[in-house]
Amino acid sequence: MKTMNHVNLIGKISSEPKVMSLENGRKIANFSLKTEETYLDAEGNVKKKSQWHRVHAWGRWVSVIEEFGTKGLNLAIEGRLISRFYKGQNGEKRFITEVEVNDLVLL
Repeated sequence: MKTMNHVNLIGKISSEPKVMSLENGRKIANFSLKTEETYLDAEGNVKKKSQWHRVHAWGRWVSVIEEFGTKGLNLAIEGRLISRFYKGQNGEKRFITEVEVNDLVLL
């Protein structure tokens, strides 16, 4: 059976992007992307539901985010989900899922 790990999101950057340089010389850009869904509730009222997605970008996308990325910017991103464990401040094991950018468009 074939599998697929593909994500397309259109939303607004909801926090100022953070760019970090790693020990190996590579850079990574981290930011949060807010998406909204509009739906009708049981009474027919229009409602909005927001989701916040943790996003990271490598390579050429880091310079794009450094130059243009700011809170409130509309973006379309295409990527894949990455899940990993890390140690929190108290040393506890934490689990996180992020979107890794393959392509993006400034809107």
